[in-house]
Amino acid sequence: MGITGIISAIIIGLIIGALGRLVVPGRQPIPIWLTIIIGIIAAFIGAAIANALGYANANGGIPWIAIIIQVIIAAIGVSIAAGAYARRGITR
Repeated sequence: MGITGIISAIIIGLIIGALGRLVVPGRQPIPIWLTIIIGIIAAFIGAAIANALGYANANGGIPWIAIIIQVIIAAIGVSIAAGAYARRGITR
């Protein structure tokens, strides 16, 4: 993976993480770097799940099913991280 792939993963992770954060109701007291990390991980896991389910996006275009799966996984990740981060007793 070259520098372009790493930059693309960070940008896609930021977008997926932000969408996952928007889906979760309420305020999430987690930093933006954690949102990006969750988004990157969710993008990889969501793509793997979509491939395992047989989704191939053969016609090209925007892979909506894969994006929806990734956002759902990011929302779950943000919820878990927000709960764990809030229990640490950090006040802002």
